[in-house]
Amino acid sequence: MNELFNKDSAEIEYVWNYPRPPVVEDISQRIKIIFNGELIVDSQNAKRVIETGHPPVYYIPLQDIKSGILQPIFEKTYCEWKGEASYYDVTLDDHTAKKAAWFYPDPDPKYLDIKDYVAFYANKMDACYVDDELVKAQAGGFYGGWITSNIVGPFKGSRYPAG
Repeated sequence: MNELFNKDSAEIEYVWNYPRPPVVEDISQRIKIIFNGELIVDSQNAKRVIETGHPPVYYIPLQDIKSGILQPIFEKTYCEWKGEASYYDVTLDDHTAKKAAWFYPDPDPKYLDIKDYVAFYANKMDACYVDDELVKAQAGGFYGGWITSNIVGPFKGSRYPAG
Protein backbone atom coordinates (compact mmCIF):
# COMPACT_ATOMS: atom_id res chain seq x y z
CA MET A 1 0.00 0.00 0.00
CA ASN A 2 3.04 2.31 0.02
CA GLU A 3 3.13 2.56 -3.74
CA LEU A 4 1.12 4.81 -6.04
CA PHE A 5 -0.60 2.54 -8.54
CA ASN A 6 -1.53 3.03 -12.19
CA LYS A 7 -4.58 5.31 -12.40
CA ASP A 8 -6.09 3.37 -15.31
CA SER A 9 -6.42 0.22 -13.23
CA ALA A 10 -8.76 -0.57 -10.39
CA GLU A 11 -5.78 -0.67 -8.01
CA ILE A 12 -5.86 0.97 -4.63
CA GLU A 13 -4.47 4.52 -4.34
CA TYR A 14 -3.31 5.59 -0.90
CA VAL A 15 -3.64 9.39 -0.69
CA TRP A 16 -0.60 9.78 1.54
CA ASN A 17 1.49 8.56 -1.41
CA TYR A 18 0.20 11.34 -3.65
CA PRO A 19 2.75 14.07 -4.45
CA ARG A 20 3.28 17.46 -2.86
CA PRO A 21 3.08 19.91 -4.54
CA PRO A 22 -0.07 18.69 -6.33
CA VAL A 23 -0.02 17.25 -9.85
CA VAL A 24 -2.56 17.68 -12.66
CA GLU A 25 -3.37 14.49 -14.57
CA ASP A 26 -5.35 13.77 -17.72
CA ILE A 27 -7.83 10.99 -17.06
CA SER A 28 -9.71 8.52 -19.23
CA GLN A 29 -12.75 8.15 -16.94
CA ARG A 30 -16.14 9.59 -17.79
CA ILE A 31 -17.31 12.21 -15.28
CA LYS A 32 -21.03 12.82 -14.78
CA ILE A 33 -22.75 15.24 -12.41
CA ILE A 34 -26.48 15.37 -11.64
CA PHE A 35 -28.00 18.54 -10.17
CA ASN A 36 -31.69 19.27 -9.57
CA GLY A 37 -32.46 15.95 -11.25
CA GLU A 38 -30.67 16.86 -14.48
CA LEU A 39 -27.37 15.82 -16.03
CA ILE A 40 -25.25 19.01 -15.97
CA VAL A 41 -21.85 17.46 -16.72
CA ASP A 42 -20.97 14.60 -19.02
CA SER A 43 -17.27 14.69 -19.78
CA GLN A 44 -14.52 12.43 -21.01
CA ASN A 45 -12.12 15.40 -21.08
CA ALA A 46 -11.71 16.03 -17.35
CA LYS A 47 -8.50 16.30 -15.41
CA ARG A 48 -7.79 15.45 -11.83
CA VAL A 49 -5.50 17.06 -9.30
CA ILE A 50 -3.88 14.79 -6.75
CA GLU A 51 -2.13 16.01 -3.62
CA THR A 52 -0.79 14.37 -0.47
CA GLY A 53 -3.60 13.52 1.94
CA HIS A 54 -6.46 14.54 -0.38
CA PRO A 55 -8.83 12.48 -2.50
CA PRO A 56 -8.61 13.57 -6.15
CA VAL A 57 -10.32 16.78 -7.26
CA TYR A 58 -11.85 16.53 -10.73
CA TYR A 59 -11.79 19.55 -13.05
CA ILE A 60 -14.27 19.74 -15.92
CA PRO A 61 -13.72 21.80 -19.09
CA LEU A 62 -16.28 24.60 -19.47
CA GLN A 63 -17.56 23.20 -22.78
CA ASP A 64 -18.65 19.98 -21.00
CA ILE A 65 -20.81 21.84 -18.43
CA LYS A 66 -24.46 22.68 -19.14
CA SER A 67 -24.60 26.25 -20.36
CA GLY A 68 -26.01 28.95 -18.10
CA ILE A 69 -25.86 27.11 -14.76
CA LEU A 70 -22.66 28.71 -13.39
CA GLN A 71 -23.28 32.03 -11.64
CA PRO A 72 -20.08 33.87 -10.60
CA ILE A 73 -20.02 35.07 -6.99
CA PHE A 74 -17.67 37.39 -5.17
CA GLU A 75 -15.80 34.75 -3.21
CA LYS A 76 -12.10 34.03 -3.41
CA THR A 77 -9.62 31.77 -1.67
CA TYR A 78 -5.93 31.23 -2.17
CA CYS A 79 -4.04 27.99 -2.79
CA GLU A 80 -0.31 28.14 -2.17
CA TRP A 81 0.26 26.08 -5.33
CA LYS A 82 -2.44 26.95 -7.83
CA GLY A 83 -3.10 30.59 -6.92
CA GLU A 84 -6.35 32.49 -6.41
CA ALA A 85 -9.58 30.54 -6.79
CA SER A 86 -12.94 32.07 -7.68
CA TYR A 87 -16.34 30.47 -7.05
CA TYR A 88 -19.69 29.84 -8.66
CA ASP A 89 -23.19 29.21 -7.41
CA VAL A 90 -24.84 26.49 -9.49
CA THR A 91 -28.40 27.34 -10.54
CA LEU A 92 -30.84 25.25 -12.52
CA ASP A 93 -34.48 26.25 -12.76
CA ASP A 94 -35.52 27.32 -9.24
CA HIS A 95 -32.76 25.42 -7.43
CA THR A 96 -29.42 26.98 -6.39
CA ALA A 97 -26.42 25.41 -4.69
CA LYS A 98 -24.40 28.19 -3.09
CA LYS A 99 -20.62 28.25 -3.61
CA ALA A 100 -20.84 24.82 -5.25
CA ALA A 101 -17.99 25.05 -7.78
CA TRP A 102 -14.64 26.78 -8.17
CA PHE A 103 -12.02 27.57 -10.77
CA TYR A 104 -8.64 29.28 -11.19
CA PRO A 105 -9.04 32.19 -13.64
CA ASP A 106 -5.31 32.87 -13.69
CA PRO A 107 -3.54 29.84 -12.18
CA ASP A 108 0.13 29.61 -11.39
CA PRO A 109 2.01 28.73 -14.62
CA LYS A 110 2.59 25.16 -13.35
CA TYR A 111 -1.20 24.66 -13.27
CA LEU A 112 -2.26 26.20 -16.58
CA ASP A 113 -3.73 22.79 -17.51
CA ILE A 114 -6.76 23.58 -15.31
CA LYS A 115 -7.40 27.08 -16.65
CA ASP A 116 -10.96 27.16 -18.06
CA TYR A 117 -11.83 24.06 -16.00
CA VAL A 118 -14.28 23.94 -13.08
CA ALA A 119 -14.36 21.68 -10.00
CA PHE A 120 -17.60 20.85 -8.15
CA TYR A 121 -18.27 20.01 -4.53
CA ALA A 122 -19.83 16.53 -4.62
CA ASN A 123 -21.81 17.19 -1.43
CA LYS A 124 -23.66 20.09 -3.12
CA MET A 125 -24.75 18.08 -6.16
CA ASP A 126 -27.40 15.35 -6.35
CA ALA A 127 -24.79 12.85 -7.51
CA CYS A 128 -21.29 12.76 -9.01
CA TYR A 129 -19.86 9.78 -10.87
CA VAL A 130 -16.42 8.62 -11.96
CA ASP A 131 -17.28 6.21 -14.75
CA ASP A 132 -20.37 4.54 -13.23
CA GLU A 133 -19.27 4.77 -9.60
CA LEU A 134 -21.12 7.17 -7.31
CA VAL A 135 -18.52 9.19 -5.39
CA LYS A 136 -18.49 10.19 -1.74
CA ALA A 137 -17.60 13.77 -0.86
CA GLN A 138 -14.51 14.58 1.15
CA ALA A 139 -15.47 15.58 4.71
CA GLY A 140 -15.71 19.24 5.67
CA GLY A 141 -16.87 22.30 3.82
CA PHE A 142 -13.55 23.43 2.34
CA TYR A 143 -11.94 20.49 0.57
CA GLY A 144 -13.55 19.23 -2.63
CA GLY A 145 -12.09 15.74 -3.11
CA TRP A 146 -14.11 12.90 -4.57
CA ILE A 147 -13.75 9.49 -2.93
CA THR A 148 -14.18 6.32 -4.98
CA SER A 149 -13.76 2.72 -3.82
CA ASN A 150 -10.10 2.57 -4.88
CA ILE A 151 -9.08 5.72 -2.94
CA VAL A 152 -7.86 5.07 0.61
CA GLY A 153 -7.31 7.59 3.44
CA PRO A 154 -7.43 8.86 6.10
CA PHE A 155 -8.19 12.08 4.25
CA LYS A 156 -7.25 15.63 5.17
CA GLY A 157 -10.27 17.27 6.78
CA SER A 158 -11.64 14.01 8.18
CA ARG A 159 -11.75 13.14 11.87
CA TYR A 160 -11.87 9.41 11.24
CA PRO A 161 -9.83 7.04 9.09
CA ALA A 162 -11.70 6.30 5.89
CA GLY A 163 -11.24 4.29 2.80
